[in-house]
Parts: sequence; structure tokens; C-alpha cells
Amino acid sequence: MKFAYIGTYPPRECGIGTFTRNLFNFMVKNNEIETSLNEGFVVAMNDHEQSYNYPEEVKLTIRQEHQRDYLRAAKFINLSGADLCVLEHEFGIFGGQHGVYILPFIHMLKIPMVVTLHTIVKTPSYDEKLILQEICKMANKIVVMSHKAIEFLISIYNIPKEKITFIEHGVPDLQFNQRQSKNEFKLENKKILLTFGFISRNKGIETVIKALPKVVKNHPEVLYIILGKTHPNVIRYSGEEYRIYLQRLVKSLKVENHVMFLNKFINQKELFKYLSASDIYITPYLNEAQITSGTLSYAVGVGSAVISTPYWHASELLAEGRGKLFNFNDSDELSTILIELLDKPELLKELREKAYDYGRKITWVETGEKYVALAKKIVSEKPEVFEKKETIIDPSILPPFSLVHINRLTDSTGIFQHAKFGIPNLKEGYCLDDNARALLMTLMANSIKKDSRALELSYTYISYVLYMQNKDGTFRNFLSFNRNFLDEAGSEDAFGRTIWALGYLLGNSPNDAYYQTGSSLFFNASPNFEKLQSVRGIANTIIGICYYLRSNPSDDSMTERLRNLAYKLVKHYEENSSTGWKWFELLLTYDNGILPLALIHSAEILNDDKIAGIAMESMKFLTDVTFKDGYISIVGNEKWYKKDGECSMFAQQPIDAMAMVLMFHQAFHLTKDKEYLNKLFTSFMWFLGENDLRISLFDFTTKGCCDGLENYGINRNEGAESSLAYLISHLTVLQAFEEFHK
Repeated sequence: MKFAYIGTYPPRECGIGTFTRNLFNFMVKNNEIETSLNEGFVVAMNDHEQSYNYPEEVKLTIRQEHQRDYLRAAKFINLSGADLCVLEHEFGIFGGQHGVYILPFIHMLKIPMVVTLHTIVKTPSYDEKLILQEICKMANKIVVMSHKAIEFLISIYNIPKEKITFIEHGVPDLQFNQRQSKNEFKLENKKILLTFGFISRNKGIETVIKALPKVVKNHPEVLYIILGKTHPNVIRYSGEEYRIYLQRLVKSLKVENHVMFLNKFINQKELFKYLSASDIYITPYLNEAQITSGTLSYAVGVGSAVISTPYWHASELLAEGRGKLFNFNDSDELSTILIELLDKPELLKELREKAYDYGRKITWVETGEKYVALAKKIVSEKPEVFEKKETIIDPSILPPFSLVHINRLTDSTGIFQHAKFGIPNLKEGYCLDDNARALLMTLMANSIKKDSRALELSYTYISYVLYMQNKDGTFRNFLSFNRNFLDEAGSEDAFGRTIWALGYLLGNSPNDAYYQTGSSLFFNASPNFEKLQSVRGIANTIIGICYYLRSNPSDDSMTERLRNLAYKLVKHYEENSSTGWKWFELLLTYDNGILPLALIHSAEILNDDKIAGIAMESMKFLTDVTFKDGYISIVGNEKWYKKDGECSMFAQQPIDAMAMVLMFHQAFHLTKDKEYLNKLFTSFMWFLGENDLRISLFDFTTKGCCDGLENYGINRNEGAESSLAYLISHLTVLQAFEEFHK
């Protein structure tokens, strides 16, 4: 048989990577399983743009946040001749919100699949539950490593019991003599307490350190070894703050001579030498929410005397005298147990023997054999390929999402309006329109892609908005390169776009500082909402209010403001529409899709059939005008499109394509009609060459977007408006793809 494995993989430092390698080795390479060897290969998950020097069995990699890589991997596996795919699932290793990018991969897969669940959340978020349920639905079998996991899958996730298989975490069959191991590490005269694994606050190591003063008073030969690097995600966001805290705690308790920090990620052989050298192994986790622990399995497998807090896996694995439990955060109870065991070697010996006997039953040879037997059973039953959802949107043809050009256009003040080709044009300075769009885009990137650079940039853009607000709540628009104001009050369009960004911020705030600043700006501006006269200023403001109301639905006053503004658009529509002309004005100009979009948003919030009817009618009219031969032909800004006149073809603008993408996305939200996703993707492909000139406006070299389609070809300048329109559209496509596959 031939197996395809998906998960992290060494040399990436990750517990699941070690699990995947062991599983591969004992299903594919181990002669004890069957006389003729199985075949297999690995598709490895990369994190945060990292790359690794993988061994030969890794045939393909997936970049965590690059959606098209997942689809490429599915196509590769489908053509590989593999009989079965083994997926190692952990929320943190897959891209998209809560790892949703794995779903389109699963839906494209055309061979049976076994999924191993390394984490099962007891109180999942709405998205976490949906994603895990979908994975389990698509899997032929689900492997879990504890009975508690089976209980959760059945009672919380409604998974049929017959789909679930219990196979315990495998343990390498490595044995070392304790005395020899102690001698090798020059610890001959020590009683070794050991904790190993990635270091992070939830590991509760401080509980052990606080227990040491009482222990070393009775047993001064005790040494507590903390073996492991700080978890990469902790390093990324908090540095070594936790390790430094532990080191300070050691010093304050005067146990420096009894604690050793070994800050390294060691190979399996060396790890088992440390386990063999230890007298007692401790897992002092702070809460029960640990469904599987590979470190605990290893300790039991090697025959360690184990003491642990009663998290789910420990309570199960250490039952029947295979270890001892103490309460969470209870250093006093831990010190009592440690002293008792160190005082009575016969008790230690008994714990070690029971653990060792059990460990013989969970070696990787045994575990690999169980997986192979499960795979054979699945394949022999010749399961029908699960009916896959149609992939309406194909992210595999999208360029990678990139903020390179936005970085180039941004300085400490804000984002520059214009560029000469791909070079920022400092002479033109800054404007509120583009900084508001940039704020919206970076907040979307943070929300949808968890892009840390986007979050950093957003500080600059909200600061610009803050600087440009007048005392009466209106906003200036233009600022010179030397930071001089160039107007007293900006256009209603600029005002509306800013309210849109602020409303989105209030519904998707990354932290409290953002929320409080955004709230102040939004409500300072709110007295001006009903003074607006421009249809696009009104429409943009409506969208911002709708984003605000989604997270604050009880704000009746703002709901009434929304209703009043929506009916202003309705009034414009009723005054200007006629047979054959279903529009808000007597001409189609720029940013046209924003008008139906605003009413679609309003209809969802207000549950108003009249508003919804006009929204859908005007959207259909705009669609009929712009769609032709499988692509969109945007109304050109050269002469626009007057009623009873001719539609201008050239000076097509990226903001119009963005408005169409957003309009169809919201229409899908309102109606759940998949045809709007087809239209959304068609609209987006305007940027990539499916347009009147059949030329891509996206610049693959600079990662910017050209300013428009002209009668001479492409306007090659790559200003902020165009590039932001492209990125907002790109993010909307990714979001729509996630939503469709939930």
C-alpha cells in the first residue's frame, strides 16, 4: 500500500512533526509490520514563511497561510497513486481562521482519509466546531489517543461512534540503563526530577519550583531539570518572558543549585537518555484541557515514575497505579508526594515497573501496526469517494497575498496617494481616502490571515485618521509631504470611506486601544451622518454603520440613523429609475457597486423587504451592464455612462472592480445563492487579466496594482487606491472561499 501523510515534520521543531515521522517510519519502513514494505511520502506544513531542509520522504510542502498550496497538495496526492491519506490535525498548524484552509484540501481529495486528532476542544468556538465536524464528516476514520477524546467527539461534536478508532500515542522502543545515563550526564549523585517539552505558561513549571524548598530540605541531592525550548509561538509574541520569570522565581526561592534549565530541542535518542536518567518525571500542567500529551506517553513508555496534575490524558494514562496525581497549582501536595517517593525507594520502583509494563503495549511498532491494519480495512472496503462540494472559487490561481508594495508606499505619517510606476510619489502627499482604505485592508488582513505586519501598519493609518479629524467630527482629506493641511474639510466620499473603516474596526478590533480610539472617532463623526447628500458618501457611511451594528445590535439610535440613510438612497433610486434604467442617478459613474452594496448591508441589518428589493434590482442592472463574455467590462471614467448614451470603455478603475467583488460577496451572504460567488470571482479576475484588454493589472514584480485600463493600454502607475482595491478584493475572495467551504 502507498500512504500520503500531511502534518508538520522534522527538522521543524514540533511535537506533531515528531509524531508524523514516527508514524511514517513504523507504517512504511518497519519490517516487523509485514514482509513487503509499504510505500509512502510526506506533505509537510511550513510555518510563517519558514523553510526547512527536509529528508527525502518529504515530496511537497504547504506554506501555512498560502491557500493555493493546499489545493496544489490535493492535486499532487490525487495523482500520486497513494491509496490512503493520513492527516495529522491540530488547529495551530493549518492556515486561515481556526485552520479553515485544510477544508478545501479535504474536499478536493479523491482517496480515502484517516485523520488523527491531536487536540479536541471541550468548549469550541462556533468556527472551531464547524471545522472539526467537517473534517470528521469527510474522514473515513478518526483516530484519537484517549477515551476522553471519544467522549467529546460523540457528545460535543455529534460524531458517530463507529467512525472513531482508539489508538494510543506511540512510544519509541528505546531503553537505557539509569546508572549509565546518569554517569554520561555527570549526575551520578543526584536525584533527578525532569520536565521536558516546549516551555509555555500553561505547563505550570512554577508549581514544581515552588515545591522544591521543602523537598531539598529533606533531600539536598535533588536536581530539577527543565528540558526544552520556549514554544515558537510564545517566542514570536512574548519572547522569553516566561523563562525569565521562572529563573527569577528560582533565585528568589534560593534553589539555584537545584534547578537546571536546558534550553534546547533534543533528538529522540538523547531525550530517552534523560528520561532513563531521571528518578521522577513531572507534568504540572495548569488545567485539565489536554486531551493528548506525547511527553507523558514517552515518560510512561520508558518506565518513568510519573507525577502529574489530573489533566484529561494524565488521569487516564496514569490510572491503575501507573503514576501519581496532584491537584492543579498545589505545590504543597506535590512536595509531600515527592518527599514520600524519595523517602521510600520501593514506591518509586513499583511506579516504574507498572509504567514500564504498560509502555510495552504502546510502542511505535504496536501503534504503526494498528494504523496499517486500519488502512487495509478501509481500502479493502473500497469506500465511495465522498461527494465533494463544487469549488466555485479557485484560490490556486491567485498570486500570494503580499504587503510589499503597501510597505513601500507607507511612511511614519501614512500611505502616499500616488506612485510613479512602482515608486512612491512624495510630491502628492497623503489623503484620508487612501489611509481609510489602508486601515480597512490591514484590519481585514489581520482578521482573515492573522498577518502581523498588517496589524503593525494599521497603527499608522488609524493615527492618520485621528490627526485629520476636525472638532466638529468632520475630516480633512489632504496632507502635504511636510505635514501641512491642504484643505479644511474633505469630500463626503472621503468621510464615508473613513466611517466604513471605523465601523469595520469596531466590529473587528484587534485590541482595546484600537476599539477605544475607533469608537471616539466614529461617534465624534456621527452627528454629521444625516447631513450627507452625496449618494456615495451616504453609501460608504451606511456600510460602516452596518459593521458597527453587527457587533452592537442594541444601539437603537444608530439603527434609526441607518434606516434614514438607507431611505435617502431609496429616494434617489425612486426619483431616477425607470424602465430599462434601474439606477440611483441618471448616469453610471465611479465606484458604482458601492450603492447596491450599501443597501444589501442595510437589508440584512434592518430586515426590510423594500430595501432588499431595490438592492437586488439595482445590482442586477449593474451586472447586466458590466458582464459580457465571461468577464466584466467596467464602466469607464473617460465619459461614464449616461442614460440613453453609450457606455465609456476606457479609464476603467480598480475601485470599481473592488466594489463589484464586495457587492457579490454581500449578496451571497444575504441569499446564499452560489451564483454570486461565481460573479464575485469573475469580478476579481478583472485584476488578473480577464478584462477588455486581457492584461493583468496586478504587477507580479512590485506586488502593486496598476491604476487602470486606458485606451493605450495599462496605466502603469501603482498608487495607493488601486493597490488597496486589489488587496481588499483579494482578501474578500479568500474570505468567501472559507465561508463556502465551512
